[in-house]
Amino acid sequence: MTARSSLSALTRRVETATLLALILVAGGIWAFFALASEMLEGELHAFDETVLLALRTPGDPTDPIGGPRLEVAMRDLTALGGAVILTLITACVVFYLLLARQRGAALLLALTIAGGSLVSTLFKMGFDRPRPDLVPHGTEVLTASFPSGHSMMAAVTYLTLAVMLARAERARRIKVFYLVVAMVVTMLVGVSRVYLGVHWPSDVLAGWALGAAWALGVWLIARALERRGQIEPEKGS
Repeated sequence: MTARSSLSALTRRVETATLLALILVAGGIWAFFALASEMLEGELHAFDETVLLALRTPGDPTDPIGGPRLEVAMRDLTALGGAVILTLITACVVFYLLLARQRGAALLLALTIAGGSLVSTLFKMGFDRPRPDLVPHGTEVLTASFPSGHSMMAAVTYLTLAVMLARAERARRIKVFYLVVAMVVTMLVGVSRVYLGVHWPSDVLAGWALGAAWALGVWLIARALERRGQIEPEKGS
């Protein structure tokens, strides 16, 4: 294969990846607003109640399934989506990127997480959905319910962190590992919010959709900045 044909094949792969990411971003945004529309019309109430009660002992909505140990584990998992933990982890990764001389990536990461937090807060204030009152809350809550801030910020933070760390890593298997861990942690945080009774399932689905779209958008921005020489090139690309 000639150098020209190799370059052409690489360009096609890059364009395909970019197009796929754009489609997924659009799909995530569409899913979020579709859920928001259904929520405002009350169409999700039956679904939300069914899922929430499925995680409780039949006939006793005050008792989560799985026993006390599972409830403690869910409280531990939900903390992974809290503001303090996410800020601490983000600060550590920003510092790592600075040490790795990835200053552009570090700045993009910091702005991404701060922007995601602002968007989450604004949507919560705008929709102002009450928290579930069907079951007792398993942990303290202070804000509105839609979208789930823990779920959205877990997606925004962990997926974006995975993207930034993957850019600084040459080995493909390590890149995949970062992304898989980020997705698993994001899912566990969302599930814990429903299990603890502090969010309706649709709150979590909306948070995941918007958070994933945000993280994918950051990946696209990083690629665009890389082409312009405004951010460090991805290793192994």
